[in-house]
Amino acid sequence: MWFKISTYLSFLLKSTNQHGVHSPFVYNLVTKCFYKKTSEDKVLLFKKIRNSLTTNYATIEVLDFGKGSKIFKSNTRKISDIANIAGISTKKALLLIRLVAYFKPKNVLEIGTSVGLASSALSIGNSNSKIVTLEGCENTAKVAENTFQKFQLKNIQLTVGDFKNTLPEILVSSNFDFIYFDGNHQKEATLNYFNRCIKTVTNNSVFIFDDIYWNPEMTETWEIIKQHPKVTVTINTYFWGIVFFRKEQLKQHFTIRI
Repeated sequence: MWFKISTYLSFLLKSTNQHGVHSPFVYNLVTKCFYKKTSEDKVLLFKKIRNSLTTNYATIEVLDFGKGSKIFKSNTRKISDIANIAGISTKKALLLIRLVAYFKPKNVLEIGTSVGLASSALSIGNSNSKIVTLEGCENTAKVAENTFQKFQLKNIQLTVGDFKNTLPEILVSSNFDFIYFDGNHQKEATLNYFNRCIKTVTNNSVFIFDDIYWNPEMTETWEIIKQHPKVTVTINTYFWGIVFFRKEQLKQHFTIRI
């Protein structure tokens, strides 16, 4: 608890809004995406999807390949609890929708589907994007797949299996210009995914790392990622670390309140 409090206070002291940004690229992103209102039809659709999951009281047996849960004491979990506790918040989901709508990526990769809330946000953001989402747990993936079918999110392809196997296979067959990392909150695993994915980056690629202050290990991982020579611009929003690879820009790190 103290780690979260101290890191958030430090974030607030360092953070700024658009008035403290001296990069045209980042200024436009903040003013035209971060602080822009999400279109009402997209908000309503996401809330319908979220409600369908948060009111689903069926239980499933979860296979967790990652760090594990700080809250769940058992692998038998209600779908509603997974959606409420482990699923993406509405605030973050609406920002994710705006980001995909803003950048309009052709190919999107999500590492960590869970019950499909963030996947749904990615799909809502741009129905023309091809989205590949990876999930380790078969039972959780079935819940997500049912959600995609129910709400006709036809641009999502779900792949089930250990990321150690599925991620290399996916990267061989596709290049992704937008990657959302939310599958494992461990330093070694996250850096492994990052180092695999960075081999495919282009000048316009966007990487988003969820929960960079989840624990000291993830914060240390975020600092390592920032220093990679291919990384030119990063944005710390506290809940996410966003990474860009724009060669025309000097290396800069921004801390932005949203």
